[in-house]
Amino acid sequence: MHPLKTLPGIILKAHSGFFTVHTEAGAFICQLRGRLKKVRRSDDLAAIGDRVEISTQPDGAGMIEAVLPRRSALLRRAPFGGKRVKEEKDKAQVIIANADQAVFVFACAEPGPHLRMLDRFLVLAEAEHLPAVICANKRDLVTPEVAQELFGLYPLLGYRVIYTSAATGAGVAELRQALKGKISVFAGPSGVGKSSLLNAVQPGLGLRTREVSQATTKGLHTTVYPELFPLDEGGFVADTPGLRALTLWDIEPEELDGYFVELRSLVSQCGFSDCTHIHEPGCAVRRAVETGQVSSSRYDSYCRLRAGDF
Repeated sequence: MHPLKTLPGIILKAHSGFFTVHTEAGAFICQLRGRLKKVRRSDDLAAIGDRVEISTQPDGAGMIEAVLPRRSALLRRAPFGGKRVKEEKDKAQVIIANADQAVFVFACAEPGPHLRMLDRFLVLAEAEHLPAVICANKRDLVTPEVAQELFGLYPLLGYRVIYTSAATGAGVAELRQALKGKISVFAGPSGVGKSSLLNAVQPGLGLRTREVSQATTKGLHTTVYPELFPLDEGGFVADTPGLRALTLWDIEPEELDGYFVELRSLVSQCGFSDCTHIHEPGCAVRRAVETGQVSSSRYDSYCRLRAGDF
């Protein structure tokens, strides 16, 4: 018996048991081999970004024969109806597997940046060990000084900030280079110009991601089906509407200080080992805020997240 010939690929889209798999030989619509479905796990068996091995048919259909181990996975609590059994209520849904970076897009103006949301996104990225790039879009609407005042804190914390304008093309080449050869997750609030920016990076790309975003946000109980889009210069990008609604459901409150990069080194200097950094005496974090070592806006984000204000 001849061994089964397979093709390596990456899942671009997953919906209702069918998977669009990108390979060097083209795209194939695949299903999971039955034996793979028997594996019980706490998250999705296969998701976008997963590296897979597939067998193919002449009609373009395929079968996923193997799902390779994931390097990482960005998760959210899976939505379940009331008829689901209680033990499944904490099942995780994989938004994207094997992402190389998250690109958080916020506008310098119209709308003004919601920096608490940005801080929450950065916490999620830190928790998943996912490198984060901040894209400050619509830089043409403000002066360089104002843009720097808004986002200048983040490079000091180690985060790359790319200042862009889809209208003028400023910063687009830098962003395009940052995406090249990587699996990137785009996220940001409405109105910040993500679609226009993606169109500037690659004509037509923003329109395609907008169509997916609109389709996945119809109805209160719609499951999120993000999609990966190939880039002409190599790599993939996903606009993930589900990321905007992510809460810190898998992060314990006492872990939060470890995901604010400027607080990590201070925790061991606190007077109490279980310090919340909110009211205890001898708190190194609050002392750092008072002396300006830690920004008051970032500390406010920490306190609000600690209190469950997402």
